[in-house]
Amino acid sequence: MAKKDPYAALRFKEFNIFLVVRFALVFAWSMQFIVIEWQVYALTKDPLSLGIIGLMEIIPALGMALFAGHIVDQREKRNLFAQCIAAFSLISFGLFWLTTSKIEASWSKQTILYCIYALVFFGGILRAFFSPTVFSLVALIVPKKLYPNAATWNSSTWQMARVLGVAFAGFSISWIGVNLSLCIVFGLVVFSFIMVFKLKKKPILNPKIGEPVIQSLKEGVRFVYKTKAILGALTLDMVSVLFGGAVALLAVFAEDILKVGPKGFGILVAAPSVGAFLTMLVTAYIPISKNAGMKLLIAIFGFGISIIVFGMSTSFWLSVGALFFSGVTDGVSMVIRQTILQLKTPDNMRGRVSSVNSMFVGSSNELGAFESGLTAKLMGTATAVVFGGTMTLITVITTGIALPSFRKLDLTKDIEEHEKED
Repeated sequence: MAKKDPYAALRFKEFNIFLVVRFALVFAWSMQFIVIEWQVYALTKDPLSLGIIGLMEIIPALGMALFAGHIVDQREKRNLFAQCIAAFSLISFGLFWLTTSKIEASWSKQTILYCIYALVFFGGILRAFFSPTVFSLVALIVPKKLYPNAATWNSSTWQMARVLGVAFAGFSISWIGVNLSLCIVFGLVVFSFIMVFKLKKKPILNPKIGEPVIQSLKEGVRFVYKTKAILGALTLDMVSVLFGGAVALLAVFAEDILKVGPKGFGILVAAPSVGAFLTMLVTAYIPISKNAGMKLLIAIFGFGISIIVFGMSTSFWLSVGALFFSGVTDGVSMVIRQTILQLKTPDNMRGRVSSVNSMFVGSSNELGAFESGLTAKLMGTATAVVFGGTMTLITVITTGIALPSFRKLDLTKDIEEHEKED
């Protein structure tokens, strides 16, 4: 058996350009999210306001997800990606403008807060298109046999951008302030817009161009429901993210519980991403496709344990360690889930399947943020986090018992079949 090349996908020039664009965008988006969370909490001093940020994003993300997937499957992917980036630049500029000294001096805090929520809402609409566009574009850049390797590097780039984005955001708030931090975000988005045109236009592989929207959406949902490997992975990840949304409350932990200020906040926010990024680098050398179902169950169980430890901790470095371990387990989960999606999804349905994935997992991040903010308001911040971790453990155990076929899921044969096709 030939030795696997851990850098196989990186040998394609366009894939490297794609990773540069993806890195800049995720760095910018992650940085923007943290800066806005800090700004909103500074305006309100209410943890529920952090949950509302998540709610403002999930409403349009859920509402537009399936429609966005249909559009992506009908359109050329490179230009659609560029249009998404252009829209993102308008949102990032708007947030930068709202935090200028002139606006802060002339507008009331409530007005500024409502405007921030409005831009976050529009960002939720945009996210509904971003995810299926990126997912579909990757499949057109590298051959099928390299999907697992491309998924690893794509996820690793995403995590590395999150690591640096959230860490830089935490430090830049104290170094240069909220407004200049958001100016950097805007600059990164403009850079991404310029770089994306170095990618070539891609063919539209959908044989049903012009298919009625409702019929197209039903077909996408039906495919995910019938493909138990995809359905199981998405459901499991959705619930763990929904109840494990401790990250949404890190501003509260940094300010009121651990009392470490903006620098400590940056470390706390970066810790999960550091763990996930390091794990993903390891998976480039040690594939985890064998016994993927059981590995996913174990990873999410470990994620739940780490969230419980974090919620109970009053030590800064123990909290950092717990968050780091949550990132390690989340990294394993992400690589397995992305590999399942790439291997099990036909080319003509990638937009719709990715949109369903966004509804299950991507939107659950925002819903999890709202759930965390609401439960923190009702039962206290630390108790809310412990509750979320406990619900994650219950979900893993229930899934493992109820879906024995998922426990036995192995992706080795799927990878071998794609290698023969190519």
